[in-house]
Amino acid sequence: MSKIAVFGSAFNPPSLGHKSVIESLSHFDKVVLLPSISHAWGKQMLDYSVRCQLVDAFMQDLSMVNVERSEVEERLFEPGNSVTTYAVLEALEQQYPDSQLTFVIGPDNLFSFAKFYRAEEILRRWSLLSCPEKVAVRSTDIRFALSRGQDVSHMTTSSVANLLLEHQCYASIQSQD
Repeated sequence: MSKIAVFGSAFNPPSLGHKSVIESLSHFDKVVLLPSISHAWGKQMLDYSVRCQLVDAFMQDLSMVNVERSEVEERLFEPGNSVTTYAVLEALEQQYPDSQLTFVIGPDNLFSFAKFYRAEEILRRWSLLSCPEKVAVRSTDIRFALSRGQDVSHMTTSSVANLLLEHQCYASIQSQD
C-alpha cells in the first residue's frame, strides 16, 4: 500500500515555507499538492489558474519526482461553493484506492481544524499530519513585499519569483492573510 501526503494550501503564492514542508514529506511515496480553488473562509487569492502556474513552476524548481499537483478541486468545484477537504479526500481515495492518504496541514490550520466540514469523520477515515514550516517565510510575507515593490527572490523559488515579477502579481494590493 502506497502512502500519499495530501498538502492543501492556497499557495498564494508558493513560498520557501511551503518548500520546507514538502521536503519534510519526502518519506511519502507521493506528495499531492492541492491549490485551493475556492477558499472555505472567503480568503481573497490570485486567480486559480495563475496559482496553478505558480505551483507548476514551484514543483519544477523543487525537482522532486514524488511531487505532483492535483486537479481534483477543479473537478469538484461548483461556482458559489467552496470545495471541502472531506470531498477532496473522498475523491482522492477513489482515485488512489490502494493508498493510505495523509492530509497535511500547517499548525495554524490545526488550531481551527474543528471548523473543517466533517472534521471528525476526516479524522476517522484518514490520517492527519500537522507539519510546521522549517523556514519562516509565508505567502503573506511575499504579498507584502511585492505590494511594496520589493525583491522576493529570497522568499520563494527562482521560477516563482520570476513569474510573480513578470505578471506583476500583488503589486497593487494591500497585504492580507
